[in-house]
Parts: sequence; structure tokens; C-alpha cells
Amino acid sequence: MLGKMNLLAERLDEIDRRLLHLESRLAESRAENLPELLGPAIDSVRATMLAYLEAQGMKSLPAADADVLEVWKVLVKGDPTWNTIRDNTRELVYYANCLAAGRADALPAAPQKMAVRTARHVYLYVRSRAIREGRVSD
Repeated sequence: MLGKMNLLAERLDEIDRRLLHLESRLAESRAENLPELLGPAIDSVRATMLAYLEAQGMKSLPAADADVLEVWKVLVKGDPTWNTIRDNTRELVYYANCLAAGRADALPAAPQKMAVRTARHVYLYVRSRAIREGRVSD
């Protein structure tokens, strides 16, 4: 168990560093920088959920590049408390879909900031939950 706890803590720390890097880029970013920030933000959310699933001992994990909503579905299966981050995950997918459809006009104000802050929110939710469960130390 200690090995899984250490691995989860290491993975969460790495994701935290990635998010800090994205947050540092927000000061100089504009809305047109969304594609540069959105991909890494979604990757961070996916990695956060996968790290938690692995720490739970799940044998059959989704692929590292699986759709972020598919990873969330694995997480929520059997534990509806994970619905808490469903809308956050869907929001990031919505931003990606808007960009793919050429509909930047449908995005909220400052979408690059919203994407990074949403990724941070999901990270903090998962990390605080792991702390409460004793999976990582405070």
C-alpha cells in the first residue's frame, strides 16, 4: 500500500508542477492562446484521474490518451460522488469541441483562464480526496 501511496503522491506532484507552469503562462496569454493551454489542461485532468484509479488498484485502466470523459466514466462507476467533477470535465471538452467546430464565438470570456483554472479545480478535488482517504499525506 505504501508503494501505491508514494506513486500517487509523486504523480500528483508532477501534475501540480504542470499546472503551475500553465498558470504561469496565463499572465501573458490571450484568448487566441486557448489551443496551447487547453490540450495540456485536459491532459492534466486525465492524468489526475488515471493516477487516482491506479492508486485504487484498478487492474484495467483506460489508456493514457483515452478521452477524458471516458476516464471520468470509469472513475464514477460504482461511486457517484465523482459526479462532483463531471461538469468540470465536460466544460473542458466543450471548449475543445468549440475550437474543433470553428466556433470560438461560443466560448466564455477568457476561456484560456477558465480552462487552466478548471483543470486546477479538478486536481485539487482529487488531491484533497486522496488526503482525506489517507492515500497521500497533507
